[in-house]
Amino acid sequence: MNIKVDITEQREDFARLEIAGEIDAYTAPALREKTEPLSKQEGIHVVADLSDVSYMDSTGIGVFVGLFKGIKANGGHLQLIGLSDRLKRLFDITGLADIMDINSEVKGGME
Repeated sequence: MNIKVDITEQREDFARLEIAGEIDAYTAPALREKTEPLSKQEGIHVVADLSDVSYMDSTGIGVFVGLFKGIKANGGHLQLIGLSDRLKRLFDITGLADIMDINSEVKGGME
């Protein structure tokens, strides 16, 4: 089980993550390690592209909840894009889709 997490764009107030692979109990620590510094930056807008995530379990959900809470506590915004129907359903079932900015248009990036 592998995961790849790349910060493909970063400015003082913006970061874009591209995540690929599976997010589970084995790979979640690597994802958390890469994203945790972003959650501590004041007023950052983070866009996480999950287009290439093939699988995610509750451990992965936990990483994104932690990231969301940290970013929000520091006046920032987390946006998740590129979710497959399966991943979107995970966020819907947990009620997180009502709280988090999921699968909407990218705002704030240099697209």
